[in-house]
Amino acid sequence: MGLKNNSTITIDDLSNWEMEAIFSLADEMASDTRAYSDLCKGLVMASLFYEPSTRTRLSFETAMHRLGGSVVTAADVSSSSISKGESLADTARVVGSYVDIIVIRHPWEGAARAMTNYTGVPVINAGDGSHEHPTQTLCDLYTLRKEKGRIEELTVALCGDLKSGRTVHSLTYALARFGANIVFIPSKGYELPVNVREKIRREYTGSLLEADQVDIKPRNSDEFGALDAIYQTPAEPHQLALLTDVKPEIRPGSYDVLYATRLQRERYTDNDEAKGGFVKVDRGLLKRPEFKQALVMHPLPRLDEIAYDLDEDPRSMYFKQAAYGVPVRMALLALLLGTVQRTITEGPNPFARPVGYPKYKSVQGVRCGNDSCVSNQETAYIVPEFWVVSEKPAVLRCVYCEEETRPQSAGSSRTRIFHKAGLFSSRRLKDSNLIYFESHQQAQEKGFRPDYRVKS
Repeated sequence: MGLKNNSTITIDDLSNWEMEAIFSLADEMASDTRAYSDLCKGLVMASLFYEPSTRTRLSFETAMHRLGGSVVTAADVSSSSISKGESLADTARVVGSYVDIIVIRHPWEGAARAMTNYTGVPVINAGDGSHEHPTQTLCDLYTLRKEKGRIEELTVALCGDLKSGRTVHSLTYALARFGANIVFIPSKGYELPVNVREKIRREYTGSLLEADQVDIKPRNSDEFGALDAIYQTPAEPHQLALLTDVKPEIRPGSYDVLYATRLQRERYTDNDEAKGGFVKVDRGLLKRPEFKQALVMHPLPRLDEIAYDLDEDPRSMYFKQAAYGVPVRMALLALLLGTVQRTITEGPNPFARPVGYPKYKSVQGVRCGNDSCVSNQETAYIVPEFWVVSEKPAVLRCVYCEEETRPQSAGSSRTRIFHKAGLFSSRRLKDSNLIYFESHQQAQEKGFRPDYRVKS
């Protein structure tokens, strides 16, 4: 197997073995960049950044130039036909006819996924709203590989804005798949989204323990934020004793990594920093025994959550993370474009559960509840699609933004009768007449009659 002609929209689009192949190639490219300077000669990358970016955009463009390729750029919405009302689908079709690969950053969640439906070239998601940022996660994992030598069994604290920090969402899934322990310490009001928590519970073999599920009290919560949850890898030996960072009795070296994030001001209307109480990572914090061995990581840009006097501390990794972005993205581009071939042998992953969710397309029923989802922005041609992640109760996960919806009703377009959604079995999901509705009222407004088991 290989990566040629594939797209990278979420971190789930890359298996652990594919990521290892990327890291191996990145090592080779970093050691002798000039040896690969003609690898993508004659190929063109489109750099479509409809949100501000420095590191991601420049590292992708540098990576393509280092490989000998060319770059065409749309740096913001005002410089593109989107400002004239052009649809994402039309942009995808046109740009895809000009170039060999597209890198896109967009404020709509699921925009990169939607683009893959309308272009014949690989698409790389460089950040879609608050959803995911898979290539930043590749840089983060590569940093851990280089600096810690492994990912499995590391204890990683994620702090700051976990609600809208797309880098955190991608990183959470990847850390769980590689067998790391994760401690979630958000600023108040910026906790991990429900859909991210539920995906961890459903698809990974470790345990997600909420703060109220275990007898653990945060230490110095006024200084460092309150514990929200712990994801504990199933690998043995792993007891909560290893997570002494959130226990009264602190041991040296509890954390391997402290991953800080900024307030995502662009995602909020009130910009209410006061309610967050964002942690300040400074020399005083790192003197505490639980951080003695911890690397300090940050996807950048930073605001004031990391003090400048830490920049020369050997534990500070954020500028290395940024620098690693070039060889990592060189490797990804080369593998997706097929200019480098790697035979990738897959194997079982003890940290992830196999999933095979049925897909449901909603023509007239339930829609994604996320206003920022591309399916709610490009309604003229995008039909909402969902993965049916649970039948009883019925839970639908948007294919584009991964927001979860719990429909109340399900009916048949043939009988025009609706039932409680949980009454449908898996065999009925294959019925092309199946329609999920947000509520009984919506079903009735569409002209459906209630089953006798549905109370009015």
